[in-house]
Amino acid sequence: MKVALSLPPFGHLADPGLLVEIALAAEAADIDGCFLWDHVYRPDSDPREILDPWVVLGAQAFATERIRLGPMVTPLTRRRPIKLAREALTVDHLSAGRLTLGLGLGVDSGGELSRFGEIVDPKERGDRLDEAVALLEAFWSGEPVDHDGAAFRADGVTVLPRPVQQPRIPMWFAARGASAKRPVRRAARFDGLVPIELEDGDHLSRILDVVIDERGSLDGFDTMVGTNLDPVDAERRGATWSYQSFATSATADDVFAVIRQGRWA
Repeated sequence: MKVALSLPPFGHLADPGLLVEIALAAEAADIDGCFLWDHVYRPDSDPREILDPWVVLGAQAFATERIRLGPMVTPLTRRRPIKLAREALTVDHLSAGRLTLGLGLGVDSGGELSRFGEIVDPKERGDRLDEAVALLEAFWSGEPVDHDGAAFRADGVTVLPRPVQQPRIPMWFAARGASAKRPVRRAARFDGLVPIELEDGDHLSRILDVVIDERGSLDGFDTMVGTNLDPVDAERRGATWSYQSFATSATADDVFAVIRQGRWA
């Protein structure tokens, strides 16, 4: 079982240099991943200081050597696929192939979507996510891309360089709640799953049964669960990562205390 930090770059942690220090300390402590939340606005109860995760990821990638990095998760509904394709392949090159791209529908907490005129309907966001993911794959192939879809267009474009990781950058998908069948099936077609609001180990097993039905097995598939689930039991059920998440009010001391404790699985 691999272990990772899940950090909100908000409030006390909204300091790019500090987040680089955290990634370096986590790497030295043999922690396997350091992942950042991707938000542009938060509810009033959260800090107003918010950093862009992709800029921070570039700095972390350049400073570290081994630890896996990525956004957990980037909502594609408020992103242009070509912009995200460029950002991801750049961080992939900066890190020599250590980027994991977490993707999802996003949330409207605090009006993060509605305040900026973004799409709120979850089905439409899901449709846009599916179309954009297909475009990311096509862009990263290095071959000419022609696409005229419901939401996005690419007219004879070739995106280079190709990512370091082949056949492409790994993509994990978020799935929230007990009835998230479509997001789980989407994740099963790619490389990993980040189930949110897991109730218990049995809930994890039910979700992974859907993945097995779609893929035939869990071979080559990552599932990352929070530390609210016992890592030993979660691994027995098929999880491959355990992440320690932090409150939006977390301080540097809170994060370094977890790092000093070392691996928890």
